[in-house]
Amino acid sequence: MLHEHIKKVIDDASTTMDKAFDHLVQELHSVRAGRATPSMIENVKVDVYGTQMPLNQVASVSAPQADLLVVQAWDASSLQAIEKAIMSASMGLNPSNDGAVVRVPVPPLSEERRRDLVKTAKVRGEEAKVAIRNIRRHAKDEVKSVQKNENLPEDMLYEGEESVQKITDEHIDKIDKLLSAKEAEIMEV
Repeated sequence: MLHEHIKKVIDDASTTMDKAFDHLVQELHSVRAGRATPSMIENVKVDVYGTQMPLNQVASVSAPQADLLVVQAWDASSLQAIEKAIMSASMGLNPSNDGAVVRVPVPPLSEERRRDLVKTAKVRGEEAKVAIRNIRRHAKDEVKSVQKNENLPEDMLYEGEESVQKITDEHIDKIDKLLSAKEAEIMEV
């Protein structure tokens, strides 16, 4: 039976690991996978009103077709800034502004570009794994300090560390599954 302070440390670590995983999911949504999705560009920074703002705060983005994104600005005067921001986002997109909306044709991916996107996804996955391992290290340190401060038996320390390792392994496994699914999605022609 784990001590309540050790349980709290483990629960906090699990919650933080969940947040790291959720962040990775959001990051991978922005990695292009063949078809156009609004999440590809909604976090592009647009220079409007004297400040940098994410695109989703100055316009709505929709994907009426698998190979087209349409950006409807809430303020027509920001259309040029939106077009410029999408061009400079180095995503290989070439937007066109017709005065009412910005149309962003999404070209089909070449084999080389697909491989680059898989590498990008793997790098982001590795960053998430590092974050989770850091959370594990921090949690294990906290479990040790709780065991020492509360004069708890050593087997409670080992049990707490084992629980932390178990949730770490579960999160790393979830990341690996997510990455392999994303890789399959990117490489699908």
